[in-house]
This record gives sequence, C-alpha cells and structure tokens, in this order.
Amino acid sequence: MLGTTQTLRETWRAAAWLSTAALLLTLAIACAPSGAPNAQTPAAVGTPTPALSGAVRIDGSSTVFPVTEAVAEEFQKLHRRVQVTVGISGTGGGFQKFCNKETDISDASRPISASERDACQKNGRDYIELPVAYDGLSVIVNPQNTWVTSMTTADLKKIWEPDAQGKVTRWSQVRPEWPDRPLTLYGPGTDSGTFDYFTEVINGRAKASRGDFTASEDDNVLVQGIAGDANALGYFGYAYYVENKGRLKLVAIDGGRGPVLPTEQTINDGTYAPLSRPIFIYVAKDAADRREVQEFVKFYLNQGRPLVAEVGYVRVPDRVYDAALQRFERRVVGSVYTNAPAGAKLEDLFK
Repeated sequence: MLGTTQTLRETWRAAAWLSTAALLLTLAIACAPSGAPNAQTPAAVGTPTPALSGAVRIDGSSTVFPVTEAVAEEFQKLHRRVQVTVGISGTGGGFQKFCNKETDISDASRPISASERDACQKNGRDYIELPVAYDGLSVIVNPQNTWVTSMTTADLKKIWEPDAQGKVTRWSQVRPEWPDRPLTLYGPGTDSGTFDYFTEVINGRAKASRGDFTASEDDNVLVQGIAGDANALGYFGYAYYVENKGRLKLVAIDGGRGPVLPTEQTINDGTYAPLSRPIFIYVAKDAADRREVQEFVKFYLNQGRPLVAEVGYVRVPDRVYDAALQRFERRVVGSVYTNAPAGAKLEDLFK
C-alpha cells in the first residue's frame, strides 16, 4: 500500500511540474515584444536569411580559368551549399556550351564573335558582358634557350603564319645568327580565344596559323611541353608564366618601339603592345535571376579584385569594375564591342 501511495505522489509531482513549466512558457511567449523572433527561427541564431544554395556552371577560356577558379574557391568558403564548377573548353568551346544553355557563365579571353552572338540570339540567350582583368599574352621558351631574349612581331609572324608550315622548322631560319637547331612549337588550340587573338594581331587574321604545332586548350599542357623541350617556343596567358617562372623563360616582344617584357605595369599601361588584352566573363541574363548566380557575380566583381593579381593577372581600374557591376545589376545585355571603333580602350567602352 505504501508503495502505491508513493508512486501516486511521484506521478502528481511530475504532473504539477509539467503544468508549471507549460504555464511559464505560455507567459513568456505572451510577454514577448511584438515581432520578436521565435527562439526556433533562424533569426534567433544569427542567420536572418536562408542559406544560399544551388549550382553555378562555368566553362570557357583556360586563360580566364585561374581567376574564376580563385574566385570560386573563396566564394564557396562563405557559401558551402553552392556548388561552383569551372571547366576549360577554350573560349570558343565555352561560348558553344553557353549559347546552347548548358552553362550559366562563360569565361572568355576575347570579346564574343559575330557568329557566337548569332548562335546565342538564335537560342534566345541574352548575355551580360563583364571585363575582369588584363592579360599580357606571353611568348615563352625553355630556360636552356640561351640565344633568344627578345623577338619582333615580324619574327613571330615568320614562325606562325600559315605559309610557314613545314618550311620554317629550325631556329636558324628565323634569324641566321640563331643556332641550327629544331624549332618545336606549342600553342593554344583552335577553340581558344588566345589563339584567335594572337593570330589576328600577329598574322593579320584570326585563326590564320600554321597547323604543325602541339596544340591544347589547357595551358598547363603547354607549360609541361615547353618546360621539357630545350628547342621549344610557345605562347599563352601571363598567369601561367607567373605560376611557373622557375621552369620557363619569358621573351621580350618588340612591337615597333623596342623590346618589352610583360609585367603588371607594362600590361596595365599598354606598353606591352600589341599582346596586352582584357579578359571577360559573360553571364546569361536568365541565369542572373537566380540568387546564387547573382551573389557569385557580385562577389567576383568586388572581392575578386585582389585575387586577379594573386593569380598573375592585372586588375582593371576600379572605375571599370564599378561600371561592370552597374551593368550587371541593371541587366544591360549585349557586347560593347559590337560596333566599337578600332583601338577603343576598355575604360572608354565601359564608362
């Protein structure tokens, strides 16, 4: 009997405690200020908005890749639920995927071409053009090359023009004072914007080039080839030289005013001519309406600025980044290069 009475008392005490706790909780809720966040809401634990999530798909230029990859890594540290993928298909290959709506952003080492604009228009894909850095397209030889310190644009044309295929195959054929050694060539593939830019500037027409060279859309492949070949000559984006200085030798280029090496200063002030150029990202207007893409692009144009120099490229002026950011926020579509005058400066085009 005693055991039964004790059990009943314990049951009553538990019921009374639960009742009191419920009453206190009710009073606390009733007395809370109007609009105060509930303890179980994200606002109470310092997360006022839902965590950013989703995916951002990027492809295109291997030249722009180091910048975009660095931005993506830093962005994902802040937004771990957003997956940013960055591919390397070359500028042309990237635009093909972009205009087919397979990607959200396209890395490009040159402005979009007329045929690419037509392809995007045909598929109903509007785009926002945004400059992200300057690059100095760099001419590279192996460190064991002791005879070349500089080359003229005429030398480069003699080597790379279509008529040189199968004919200019030794260093002595470029300049008689250079040794009679094999000349092995490495360069970007035909889908590369770097290939388009180099051939237009050096040979006078985009894509006009000899074809008997080792080609790749991945500049790391070119680095490996030149670093392992004492007779090599090649060209690619400046960042890949900066990343591999100990394995490569930079060649000064004479565009008519004496030999100039690409550096942050010469690329920025244009004295490294004619191989200095801006590089871009293109953002699909329909993708820009997604929050994860919006935040990534804003991060790119703001926090991404110091990352440009860290990976070996040159920042555009802050006023250009600011103008690009306004262009994105206003969803201004199209390319400023569509009807641009020859030789127009980036700062003037993106006012």
